[in-house]
Amino acid sequence: MNVFVESGITHLDLHAVRHYEVQDQVLDFVLQFQNSIPLIIICGNSIKMIKIAQEILKKNDIIFSEPRYGILRIDSI
Repeated sequence: MNVFVESGITHLDLHAVRHYEVQDQVLDFVLQFQNSIPLIIICGNSIKMIKIAQEILKKNDIIFSEPRYGILRIDSI
């Protein structure tokens, strides 16, 4: 899991992560860093990667927005 802090916000970068690993990594990241919300998930340009990440967030009732294409911002749990 590639996690880093930039401008005081914790980020998860999903580049080089296989599609089958995305659900676990996204959920683990959000739960592990829930005390640091807002969080950023960088999905990149892969439509499939974005959809997988969005689906797991929706399934777990995690409130998020998409400030830019390929970037998901976790706003609340």
